Amino acid sequence: MLEQLEQFASDNYSGMCPEVLDALISANQGSSPAYGNDQWTEKAANAFRELFEIDCEVFFVFNGTAANSLALATLCQSYHSVIAHEVAHVETDECGAPEFFSNGSKLLLSPGENGKLTPEGIAKIVTKRQDIHYPKPKVISLTQATELGTVYQVDELKAIKSVADQYQLKIHMDGARFANAVVALGRSPAEITWRSGVDILCFSGTKNGMAMGEAVIFFDRTLAEDFAYRCKQAGQLASKMRFIAAPWLGLLHQDTWLKNARHANECARYLATQLAAIPQLRLMFPTEVNGVFVQMPEEVIYQLREKGWLFYNFIGVGGIRLMCSWATTGERIDELVADIKAILGI
Repeated sequence: MLEQLEQFASDNYSGMCPEVLDALISANQGSSPAYGNDQWTEKAANAFRELFEIDCEVFFVFNGTAANSLALATLCQSYHSVIAHEVAHVETDECGAPEFFSNGSKLLLSPGENGKLTPEGIAKIVTKRQDIHYPKPKVISLTQATELGTVYQVDELKAIKSVADQYQLKIHMDGARFANAVVALGRSPAEITWRSGVDILCFSGTKNGMAMGEAVIFFDRTLAEDFAYRCKQAGQLASKMRFIAAPWLGLLHQDTWLKNARHANECARYLATQLAAIPQLRLMFPTEVNGVFVQMPEEVIYQLREKGWLFYNFIGVGGIRLMCSWATTGERIDELVADIKAILGI
C-alpha cells in the first residue's frame, strides 16, 4: 500500500479521524430509511441542538460551497446583495455559486485588517448607494475563522450585529474552520453564534476529521422554511443521508471535534514559532487557528516544491499558506522546517 506523506497545503488533505470512521461503520450495519428519515440524522441534529443550547433547524449537505451558497440564497432575493470581506471564500473560491443559487444576488466586498469585516466597512457599503438602481444589501457574510487564520472576538461580532440591526441585515457565518475558532476563543459555540447575532451557521466537518459533510444550522427557525427544497433542487439531498449525519456523532461525541481542532491549532503555533525564528522569513498574520501565512524568498518556494512539498500561494495577499490538521505531526513539521533551513544554508 502506498503511504502518502502528510502535506501542509490544506486541512482537507487529511483522512477521517478514528472516531468518525467508527461512527460511519456503525451506521453501515443493516438498513435504514432514506433521505434523512433515519435515526442517525435525527440524533446528529439533536446533538447540534444540545451543543448550541437552542432549538435550531439543522440540514446536512455534501460540501461547503453548497452550504454557503444555499444558505445565502435563502436570505436573498436576486436583487439583493451580500457584504463579505474581499478575501472571503464566498468571493474567491466558490466559482460564482452564491450568485448562481440566489439567481444573481451580488457580492459587495469590503477590505478589513487580518481578513475581518468591520462595522465601519459594512456601513460604508450600505450607505454608498441606496437608490433602486443598486442591489439592496441584505446579508453580512462572516468567515469564522477567517481565510487569513484570524478569529472574530465576541465584542467584534456584537459590534457587527449592532450595524446589522441598524440596517436590517441578516448575518451568515461561514464556519469552514468553526471548530478551530471555538478552541482559539475559549468560548461556547452559542456565545460566538446566535448569542452574538448570527442567523445561520455553515459548520464544516470536512476540515476537522470527516470525509465530507457540512451542517447548515438555522438559529432563526423561520428562515429555514423550504430550505429542504433548495437542498433537493441543488442535488444536495443525500439518499443515504445517514452516511453524512452519522460521522457528526463521532465528531461531537466526547468533544472529539474540539480535540481535533485543538491539536491542529497547537501544531500551527509550533510551526509558526519555528518559522519566526528564521530571519529570511516573515509571518504575515497572527497565527490564531490552524493556518500559518509566511513570506519567503521565491527560490525557497521553488526548491520546496522540487522536494515534493505541497502548499498554496495564497490568493489576494501573497506569500504561502501552510495548514495543519487533526493528523499533523510534530515530526513532519520538523522535516519541513529542516528543509527550509537547508535551502537557506542555515
